[in-house]
Amino acid sequence: MAENRSGTGRVGISRETAANVSFFAGVALLLSGVLSVLLGITAIARDALFGTPPQYEYRFGLTAWGWIHLVIGLALLAASVGILTTRSWGRGAGVALGACSLVTQFMFIPYYPVWSISVMVLDLLAIWALARLAPDLA
Repeated sequence: MAENRSGTGRVGISRETAANVSFFAGVALLLSGVLSVLLGITAIARDALFGTPPQYEYRFGLTAWGWIHLVIGLALLAASVGILTTRSWGRGAGVALGACSLVTQFMFIPYYPVWSISVMVLDLLAIWALARLAPDLA
């Protein structure tokens, strides 16, 4: 930990640590994006793979869920590239798209719970890293 030189009472972290945290967040979102794209392609191509829960409030056709996951996954891939290449828009896009992915994975839990919860953990870790630690990089 670096010492507090700003007079704000907040102790910052070193630039190297912040860069490592940003790298972790970028890789976590990259992995989340790849998994979302794979889920989307699978749901579009073979929707019989997933079970359909009875009386579920967020029931869309599985093809619709596939397109939702595909679009969000591609957007996550773009955001992760922005984070890993230290673009100014990468951190904000990563937090926003990670939150969107988190919500859609939460709504998809009844269809494929283990997969959805795994991707939700990646999203949560990336959002936390970007929102809490990576701002010290700026």
